[in-house]
Amino acid sequence: MKPRSSAAADTGDLSRAELQTILNPKHALFLLADRIAWSEVEKRAERFFADEGRPATPTRLMVGLHYLKHAFDLSDEAVCERWVENPYWQSLCVR
Repeated sequence: MKPRSSAAADTGDLSRAELQTILNPKHALFLLADRIAWSEVEKRAERFFADEGRPATPTRLMVGLHYLKHAFDLSDEAVCERWVENPYWQSLCVR
């Protein structure tokens, strides 16, 4: 099943809003997140999802993690471990 749209996923998470205010807006990953046309990425990936079943993990999260995995030459496990501890990585994937 297709992932929920990023607009529908925005629940007014206060911690996410707070995180955006403390991050350095000149950080490379912060800038990259704004330069990627996430709606276009979601639109292009939409054809790979079924219309039925469990909702998929958000496209932005999966694409962001895949980018980080290759950019930093990490295993799946390592990228997930580092994502939890790195607010810039989180910002790229879920802002």
